[in-house]
Amino acid sequence: MDQPRSAFLQAAVERGFIHQCTDFDALDNLFQEETVTAYIGFDATADSLHVGSLVPIMLLRLLQQSGHKPVVLMGGGTTKVGDPSGKDEQRKLLGEADIAANIKGIQGIFEKFVTFGDDDAGAVMVNNADWLDGLAYISFLRDYGRHFSINRMLSFDSVKLRLDREQPLSFLEFNYMVLQSYDFLELSRRNGCRLQMGGSDQWGNIVSGIDLARRIDQTTLFGLTTPLLTTATGAKMGKTAEGAVWLNADRLSAYDYWQYWRNTHDDDVGRFLKLFTELPLDEIARLEKLDGAEINEAKKILANEATTLCHGADAARTAAETAGKTFDDRGFGGDLPTIEVPRTELNDGVLAYELMRRANLAASNGEARRLIKGGGGRVNDIKIANDAAIIGEADINAEGVIKLSSGKKKHALVRPV
Repeated sequence: MDQPRSAFLQAAVERGFIHQCTDFDALDNLFQEETVTAYIGFDATADSLHVGSLVPIMLLRLLQQSGHKPVVLMGGGTTKVGDPSGKDEQRKLLGEADIAANIKGIQGIFEKFVTFGDDDAGAVMVNNADWLDGLAYISFLRDYGRHFSINRMLSFDSVKLRLDREQPLSFLEFNYMVLQSYDFLELSRRNGCRLQMGGSDQWGNIVSGIDLARRIDQTTLFGLTTPLLTTATGAKMGKTAEGAVWLNADRLSAYDYWQYWRNTHDDDVGRFLKLFTELPLDEIARLEKLDGAEINEAKKILANEATTLCHGADAARTAAETAGKTFDDRGFGGDLPTIEVPRTELNDGVLAYELMRRANLAASNGEARRLIKGGGGRVNDIKIANDAAIIGEADINAEGVIKLSSGKKKHALVRPV
């Protein structure tokens, strides 16, 4: 891969966004010659995306900032089929109303990262249900199905890995590749899309779309994939022991989002600053050289920058202040997750482990009891003596709340009502 000359590909390479490209030099020339329209598809399997989708989102943002036009493709049609990539079992099939509600929730996320509009570089959101829902099956098979080789489809990772693990692959899911390929053809016709981008697990689907457009319309299209992102510990990006790191505030608070980035592994700080912030590369180079206690300052900068992009500057500032009060001053901040408990319950006393579960500091009573036995449960920064301890009226502090802690990094407030 030669050093790119176009602003977009140069920045994408420098920040670590590129894994594969179908014809890098030709795409580089295209970016220098015209405003390129490019798309990434997102299925509407939930009403929010999570951190695992941030790499493609940030890539669309970078594309627009480089003067090109991003298209956000919502899979209103393909969600009804389910992408088999990286899955050992078929996804839960959703109804029309659920898919529509999910798309509405996801749209709000993109409004924070790209600017929608009718100008040359204005982002647009489209829904593949607009063309997939009305397809006539026999006609579609005659016109497009004949261009797909079963032998080749079986060789792609999204299918091959599933079969190698001897996990069933339904005929419904097997059609996903055909439909995604057709999406690229339709977006080429409708929106002038020349480039499809996506995760490395989508390579086979992207290449199939390029081949279909060449065969049907004699159109030259391009594909570009991003690397599969895992943390330094080998964990999949966007997943924690507590669950997915959602991008919508009603799914995950701005404070918990900030904390996710603050807890980044030392070895991931530089890479994540390049991908998930817009700090200059020379500043990132300085920050990733920090070590020891100083690396924590780089993590706070990562948390502030990433949270600002997703939730706004005010939310990031409040989260940082809450963290400062919680950790540095051993107090609490008003942005901590809060549960309300009837004062009458506290008068009688509530088992500490039960209250920790209700505050989402543990997934179950059993987990909370083990946490307390291991010395990881605290009330108002004081270690809970044993798993039979009771929390009650006497534990309400001067601020009128009870602070619960799970270890050093997870906290919640109990507010009597």
